[in-house]
Amino acid sequence: MDFSLSPAQLELQQRTRRFIADEVIPMERDPRQDGHGPHEALRRDLVEKARAAGLLTPHASPELGGLGLSHIDKAIVFEEAGYSPLGPVALNIHAPDEGNIHLMEVVATHAQKERWLRPLVQGHIRSCFCMTEPAPGSGSDPSMLQTTAVRDGDHYVINGLKWFITGATGASFAIIMARMEDGSATMFLSDMDVDGIVIERQIDALDSCFTGGHGVVRFTNVRVPASDVLGQIGEGFRYAQVRLAPARLTHCMRWQGQARRAHDVATAYARSRHAFGKPLIEHEGVGFMLADNDMDLHSARLAIWHCAWVLDQGHKGRHESSLTKVLCSEAQWRVVDRAVQVLGASGVSDETIVARIFKDIRAFRVYDGPSEVHRWSMANRLSRGTGHG
Repeated sequence: MDFSLSPAQLELQQRTRRFIADEVIPMERDPRQDGHGPHEALRRDLVEKARAAGLLTPHASPELGGLGLSHIDKAIVFEEAGYSPLGPVALNIHAPDEGNIHLMEVVATHAQKERWLRPLVQGHIRSCFCMTEPAPGSGSDPSMLQTTAVRDGDHYVINGLKWFITGATGASFAIIMARMEDGSATMFLSDMDVDGIVIERQIDALDSCFTGGHGVVRFTNVRVPASDVLGQIGEGFRYAQVRLAPARLTHCMRWQGQARRAHDVATAYARSRHAFGKPLIEHEGVGFMLADNDMDLHSARLAIWHCAWVLDQGHKGRHESSLTKVLCSEAQWRVVDRAVQVLGASGVSDETIVARIFKDIRAFRVYDGPSEVHRWSMANRLSRGTGHG
C-alpha cells in the first residue's frame, strides 16, 4: 500500500481542513442544538456552507451531485470533517444518511432515487434507518426481527416497534426492515408523514451529534406500495450487510477526526500549562499519555486505510470492517479518555470541546454492533481457520 497522498487528495484534505476550521468550528457553540443534536435550522445553515465550498455529500456519485470518492478518499475527507462534531452534519456525511445514500445508490430503482435519494444527496431532506427494536426484537441479532410486513393486494402492511432510530425526528423518509411471512426480511421505503407512523418519544442518550437524536417509532398498519420495496423481497439481511460494512468504516473515519481533535486540545494545554516548575508535557505521567495517544491514533488510521483499500479492491470487507470497528472504537476511546485526564477540570466541563467528544465517542463501542459481537464473529472465523491474515 502507498500511504502518500496524491496531489488531488492533498488538495481535498487541505480544502476540507480549512472549511472545518473557518466555517464549522466557529459554530460549535451555536445555541440551535441540544441533547438531541443540532436543530434543523442549524443543519441547513451548515449544509449551505458546504454546498458553497463544493464539499456537500462528497461520497455520493457525480451523477447525483457528489464527488464520487473512493473509500480511501473518504478516509481522508471524513477524518477532516470529524475534527468538529458539526463537520459531518455540514458535509452531509453523518449517520444514518451517509449509509442510506450508499445503500440506495446500489439497490434503489431509478424512480426511488429520483424521489428520495437525489434530494437526500442535495441536503434538502434527511432519512432514517429503522431496523433496531426493543427486546425481544432485533438488536445485535437481526434474526430476532419482530416487525412484520404482510402482502395486501398491491401493498404491504407493516406493523412493529423500532427504537433508537437515529435521526427519526425530522426525517422525510425511512428505510424499514420487516419480517415476511416466510421468515425472510425485506427493506421498504416510506415517507415518514404517512398514516400509521408515529414517533412516540425521543431517547435521552450520551451523544448529541446526530440531527434528530434517537427516536422510538411505532408502525401501525402502515401501507407501503409494492413499488416502494427497496431491492428484492426477502433480501433485507443481505442488503443490511451492503450498508453496514462501509458504514462501520465511515464511523471510524469520522470519530478519528474527533479523537485527533481531543488529542490536539490536550497537547496544546499540556504545553502551556505549568505545574511543579515545568510544562505538564515534560512530566512523564502526562507526556507518556500523549505519546500513547499518538500511537493509538496512528494504529487506528492504518486500520482504516487498510479496510478502505480492501473495499476499494471490490471485496465485501465484512471481516475487515468488524476488526477495524473494534480496533478504532477502542483506540479512539482511549485517546479521548486520556485527553480528558490531561485536561483535568477543563476536560470534564464545557470549557473545551473534549467533554462533548467524550460523551459522543463512548457510544461508538455500541453503535453498528458492540465490540463483543464483533469479537464473537472474529472468534468464529478463527475457529474455522479463516481469521485475519
